[in-house]
Amino acid sequence: MSEPYVVDLHEAGEERIAVVGGKGAHLGALSRIEAVRVPDGFCVTTEGFWRVVAAEPSVAARLGQLARLDADDREAVRGLSAEIRRTIEGLALPGDLTAAVTDALARHGGRAAYAVRSSATAEDLPTASFAGQQDTYLNVIGAEQVLRHISRCWASLFTERAVTYRQRNGIDHRTVRMAVVVQHMVFPEASGILFTADPVTGNRKVSTVDAGFGLGEALVSGLVNPDVFRVRGDEIIDKSVVAKRRAVRALPAGGTREVPIGPEQQEQPALTDEQVVRLVRLGRRIEAHFGSPQDIEWCLADGEFRIVQSRPVTTLFPVPEADDEENHVYVSVGHQQMMTDAMMPLGLSLWQLTAMVPMHAAGGRLFVDVTARLASPASRAGLLDLMGKGDPLVRDALETVIGRAGFLPSLPDAAPGGRPTGGASPVPVETDPAVVRELIRRSEESVAALERGIRARSGPALFDFLLEAFDEHKRVLSDPLSIQAIMAGMEATWWLNDKLWEWLGEKNAADTLTLSAPGNVTSEMGLALLDVADAVRPCPQVVAYLRGVGDDDGFLDGLAKVAGGAGARDAIEAYLDRYGMRCVGEIDITRPRWRERPSALVPVVLDNVRMFEPGAAGRRFEEGRQRALAKERDVLSRLRALPDGERKADETKRMIDRVRTFIGYREYPKYGIVSRYFVYKQALMREAGRLVRDGVLAEKEDVFALTFEEFRDVVRANEVDARLVRGRKEAFRAYCSLTPPRVLTSEGDAVNGAYRQRDDVPDGALTGLPVSAGTVEGRARVVLDVAQADLEAGDILVTTFTDPSWSPLFVGIAGLVTEVGGLMTHGAVIAREYGLPAVVGVERATRLIRDGQRIRVHGTDGYVELLS
Repeated sequence: MSEPYVVDLHEAGEERIAVVGGKGAHLGALSRIEAVRVPDGFCVTTEGFWRVVAAEPSVAARLGQLARLDADDREAVRGLSAEIRRTIEGLALPGDLTAAVTDALARHGGRAAYAVRSSATAEDLPTASFAGQQDTYLNVIGAEQVLRHISRCWASLFTERAVTYRQRNGIDHRTVRMAVVVQHMVFPEASGILFTADPVTGNRKVSTVDAGFGLGEALVSGLVNPDVFRVRGDEIIDKSVVAKRRAVRALPAGGTREVPIGPEQQEQPALTDEQVVRLVRLGRRIEAHFGSPQDIEWCLADGEFRIVQSRPVTTLFPVPEADDEENHVYVSVGHQQMMTDAMMPLGLSLWQLTAMVPMHAAGGRLFVDVTARLASPASRAGLLDLMGKGDPLVRDALETVIGRAGFLPSLPDAAPGGRPTGGASPVPVETDPAVVRELIRRSEESVAALERGIRARSGPALFDFLLEAFDEHKRVLSDPLSIQAIMAGMEATWWLNDKLWEWLGEKNAADTLTLSAPGNVTSEMGLALLDVADAVRPCPQVVAYLRGVGDDDGFLDGLAKVAGGAGARDAIEAYLDRYGMRCVGEIDITRPRWRERPSALVPVVLDNVRMFEPGAAGRRFEEGRQRALAKERDVLSRLRALPDGERKADETKRMIDRVRTFIGYREYPKYGIVSRYFVYKQALMREAGRLVRDGVLAEKEDVFALTFEEFRDVVRANEVDARLVRGRKEAFRAYCSLTPPRVLTSEGDAVNGAYRQRDDVPDGALTGLPVSAGTVEGRARVVLDVAQADLEAGDILVTTFTDPSWSPLFVGIAGLVTEVGGLMTHGAVIAREYGLPAVVGVERATRLIRDGQRIRVHGTDGYVELLS
């Protein structure tokens, strides 16, 4: 049964979004909230759009062309969108649709003035607001003009901005329908926008009101600056009243125009304080109904507020759920793990189940609640020191939150920030390579036992087995000897940097002393790919074959048939046997591993063939080792020349030996985690394959949208909620566009911290954290996807973050700049081992540095100069 062409607004609601569109559904819901006044009207349903527009063959053909265009091809998108709009506006409306609209207008006042507003089915959604993407027409008078503007609203579904917005949010143009809202026109004294959460800070307890005289179009178009009020509770905590010299008013014959505001009114606030507080209370009522912060358009007429639109605010980073009403402070896990991308629910839940501390999911990311440690003066100093060593910006963000009066109970003044103090004694553990060998043996045995135990498990028994495996996973991670070995290397590094700065005035001396440290599985992984290139380089036909691989993950089968290909395939297979469990974003189990997608390695192998000579891996390692030995001799010689020099030299020698014994092991626990993750994933995907064969799932990857517990329930019941899967995928797409903060509060404040003012940084330079000494100048290559890296020898890699999977690129670059990172994160450790000057934690580096721009990286002092 087809839908009617017209539905009264009070009959619309959220359950009818497919019929009345997002705006119509929200207005219908608003009209039923007590004390909320919505201008009366009706919706022209998507049935009319379907009959007139979607059924038009020329429109359907162009929509097919539009769906195939890249969002970045702006010229093509602009031209094709304009053609579609012209076609739609020229289509004749059928008589029964015209009659339905005319009858509705008669019921609602005949020749009254109306607002005619677009209401798309992909609009005002929890994950995509489409704010300002489609058109609204005000003060439309008469049935003929209303009908004409209905067609114009339909056409506005294909403005260039709306088309691009849909493309970037993964919404198919062919699935979207347009309804139209026709409402009685309100002629307001004032109007504006209410955000029920602060759109700048994200604070959910602070509302912001923008207000101006006349119609809201003056604010939306930027014609005037608004008065701005910030309200917490029932208190205005900040307000800015500006001169408002112009307003938009309705014309008697229809339409609107700009008019000047009299001098006596220009400096007056558009709303009184009492009206602002009353409006915010109304907004809270609306927010409570919809269950999320709202962006509300309002009008003030005859002393009463009318609500003409409410949509979810989709740009705020979600807040983790808490079991109480107390204030909480959360630290981003992604910034510590060098993976700030959004994760699907299966990836989030697996990390939570295997983590050593409770973690809270929000916005597709994980956070740790550090409130209790901050609230205790005894533990706070240690937490700040630890965070500062990992990422100074996290420490600064935490100190910012601590400094807010009353947010955390009974907190004394926080310790000042700055560089962590050194000189602490390293964790007691014998400096003996046998310690590292024993730890690696334990880890390998644990992974082997996991592989043996999981082979015969399937169905519910697999999930029971995995829960036991997760306990073993955490036991391995918490091995006291492993923690001692990691801390011994880190503490010795800090000791060397602090003492050699104090005694010799030398910055970051440990960076050179750790070059080519033995046993670093991540740096070995990068060098091993140079050995793969050595197997490929002598065979031109193999090189040619690999250049044509693209995304073909079955290329290894064909490689053996190419002249010289058998040896190359064996080299790649051996590499995958050792490192195939790794990938970009490897803490997320849903990411494809190199063993699953070996074509991801091909561009790096070809780059290595092009940029290096045979035997480069061995030479690179030995060169680094010799530089470290030379540095050691130099440092010890200079120390012995100082007062009490023999003692200082002996202590330093012990610390150098300690660093070189243990610093490489710093990377091994992550390798062990990822090795176990791949075993888990293979078993889980076998179960997903069975569900596909049984017709429960459309595709194996649907399980990524489920948590581990939900996946287990699906296996037990042999059925899945398809709507849940679709909803999770839509939410994930929205989360991908959000930038996670380093620190997040329970009130929604996203705090990222800042570097303190430094006198040694040149004007215009970008400040960061020095993690690998040296200075290098070269071409910046801004790379957001490792698969798209196009590097030449001497390039400086600029990216958001690097996890271990990026290390194969490090062998061919001259320097590194990242937006996220700390002294002991993976990218920093590998940069030091390869001798690459590196600065991390450079805010917005990938946006402030242009691809191809010449830059100079000061890895000793921690800043980047932009040279061209």
